[in-house]
Amino acid sequence: MPTKRSPYKGSQRKLVLAFDVGTTYSGVSYSILDPGQVPEIRGITRFPAQEHVGGDCKIPSLLYYDKTGAVRAAGAEAMREDIVAMKEDEEWVPTPWFKLHLRPKTGVSTPNDVASKIPPLPPNKTPVQVFADFLRYLYTCTRAYIEETHGLALAPTGTNTSWWTTLEDEGQIDFVLTHPNGWEGAQQEMMRRAAVLGGLVKSQEEADNSISFVTEGEASLHFCLHSGLPAETLKDGKGVMIVDAGGGTVDMSAYARAKSEDWFEEIAAPQCHFQGSIFVTFNARAFLEAHLRNSKFVDDVPHISECFDKTTKLRFRNQSDPQYIRFGGVRDKDLTFGIRSGQLRLEGSQVASFFAPSISCIIDSVKNQLSAAQKPIHSIFLVGGFAASDWLFSQLKEGLEPLGLAVLRPDTHVNKAVADGAISFYLDHRVSSRMSRFTYGVNCHVPYNPSDEDHRIRSITSWLSPSGARRVPGFFSIILAKNTQVSETKEFRRSYFEESDYLSNFSSVQVSLDCYRGRVDNPKWVDADSDNYSSLCTITVDLSQMGKALGPFKGANGRVYYKADFDIILLFGLTELKAQLCWRERVGIFSFRGTEKRTPAKIVYEPMNTFT
Repeated sequence: MPTKRSPYKGSQRKLVLAFDVGTTYSGVSYSILDPGQVPEIRGITRFPAQEHVGGDCKIPSLLYYDKTGAVRAAGAEAMREDIVAMKEDEEWVPTPWFKLHLRPKTGVSTPNDVASKIPPLPPNKTPVQVFADFLRYLYTCTRAYIEETHGLALAPTGTNTSWWTTLEDEGQIDFVLTHPNGWEGAQQEMMRRAAVLGGLVKSQEEADNSISFVTEGEASLHFCLHSGLPAETLKDGKGVMIVDAGGGTVDMSAYARAKSEDWFEEIAAPQCHFQGSIFVTFNARAFLEAHLRNSKFVDDVPHISECFDKTTKLRFRNQSDPQYIRFGGVRDKDLTFGIRSGQLRLEGSQVASFFAPSISCIIDSVKNQLSAAQKPIHSIFLVGGFAASDWLFSQLKEGLEPLGLAVLRPDTHVNKAVADGAISFYLDHRVSSRMSRFTYGVNCHVPYNPSDEDHRIRSITSWLSPSGARRVPGFFSIILAKNTQVSETKEFRRSYFEESDYLSNFSSVQVSLDCYRGRVDNPKWVDADSDNYSSLCTITVDLSQMGKALGPFKGANGRVYYKADFDIILLFGLTELKAQLCWRERVGIFSFRGTEKRTPAKIVYEPMNTFT
C-alpha cells in the first residue's frame, strides 16, 4: 500500500532536505518540488571519501577537532587510513556518539552507567556547537551532490545565478530534522539553534519558519507506508508497531488506521530506550576488559572492541557456533586467553549475552505497548541500522511470535528508513493524532478550603493574595493527561489568573509548564511523588496587552490590586509544542464578555533539561 502522492500545488520550486543525524551513522534525503509535478524522494548516495559506495549510503556521525577547536575531518573522511597518523601526531579529538550529549535527563529509559560510556566532547565545545558543525558538513555535502546530479537540468535560464542560490535567497529550502521519540522541546530547540549556527538558515526567525521536526518512530512509519506496508497488516482495525532500532536508541511507536483510509493515529504513547547497537559493543568491551585483565593484550581492548563492532557483531547469527574477533597478526598468540594468529575466540553464547539486554528491553517494551494500545496490534516492523542484525531479528521473532505477533523487516534498506520517512512526513503527513506520553499541567495555587484534608495538611504554606483571599500553593492543575489521543487541531486550555499590587508586573509573566512522569493517574499535589515532576518549559507572555481588563480592583480593606484573567492554550498534537494566551476584553466595570483575544506565547526551555 504505497503512498499515492498528489502533484505539488505550490507556485514555485522548493527544495526539502531531511537530515537524520544518528548516534553512529547519518544520512540525508531530499525532494525537489516543482509545480504540477509529483514529488519524489531521493537520497544522497555519495559523500567525500565514500564515492565508491552507492545505493543506500550513510556516513559515520563523527568529527575530529584539532587543538584550536577547528574541524579537521568529518564523516567518512574521518575514517580514512591515510589520516590516522595525522590524527595521532596532531592530537585531534574525536566526537563519537556526540548526539547522545543532547539526551534529556528524564523520559528516556537509560542504563545507569550510560554517562560514563559516552566520550566527553572536545574542550570548550558544547553539544549545540558540535551538532552545528556536523549539520554544516552534511549541508555542504548535500549541496555538492544535488548540484552535481541536478545542476544543469534545474538551473534557471537566462541567469548566471545557480538554482540553489536562488532557492536560498528566496527562502524556498525547508528542513526536516529527526530525533528519537524521547527527545522533547528542549532538544528540538537546541537542534534549531544548531541549524542557525551551522548555516542551514540565517536567523532564528527563518529557523522557526523553515525547520520542522519529526520523531524517528513517526518517520519510520512513513517510510514503511511509502515502501509498501502489506495491506493485510492494517485490515479490520489492526494496529502495527514500528521498532526503530538504531545505534543509540530503540524507539517504539504504535499506529492504526484512522476513520479515513489515508490517515493514521498513534494508539499508544511512544517509548524510547538507550539500548541501541552501541550498547552491544559496550557490553562486549566490559567483558573483554575483565577477560584480558591479566594478559599482555589488555591495552589492546579498545582496538579489539572496535574490531568486534565492525565485524563479529554484524555477522553474528548462531549462539551455538564459536565466534572470532580478528584484531592482530599471525604472531599475536596466547592460548590461555583464546588468542591464536591474531584472533580472539569467544563462545557464541557469550556473544549472545552482549545482545541480551537490548533484546530483553525491546520484548518488554513491545509487551507494554500491547497492553497500553487502544487497538489490537498484530504486526511488528523492525527498521533502523540495528535491524540489519540477523541475530536481533531472529531473537525478536522467537520472543514475540508466540504472542501472536508477526515480526517483519522491510525488503528495502532499513537504514534509510528515518531520512526517507522524514521527507514522506513532510510531503504526505499521514499521522492525524498522537498520544500524550506524560501528564502536563501547571503548578498553581487554589482557594484554601479548611474542610479539605489535603488543604489542612498544607495550611502552613497558605498565604493571602492581594485581593485578600487565602490561597494554598502546590496544586497541580492538569492541562493534558497521559495516554490521551490528541489530534493536530485539538486545543487544550485551562483558566488561570495573576494578581499583583503593581500594574507594571504584568509586562512579562512567566508560567512554568510542568510534566508529571510518575504512575499516579490523577496527580494533584507537586509535593507528593515530587521526584517525578519536572519543568518542561517556561511560557512567557506579555499581559500588559489586556489593558482595562487588568483593573484596578479593590480587595479586602480597600486594598487596590490588579488582576489578569487568562487561558493558557496548548497544542500538543503537532510534532512540536505550541502555546497561546487567550483573554477577553473588558466591556464594562465588571463585565468581561468582550471579544476573545489571542497572542502567541514564547516558550523558553530550561537549559538544564539536558546533559551538556
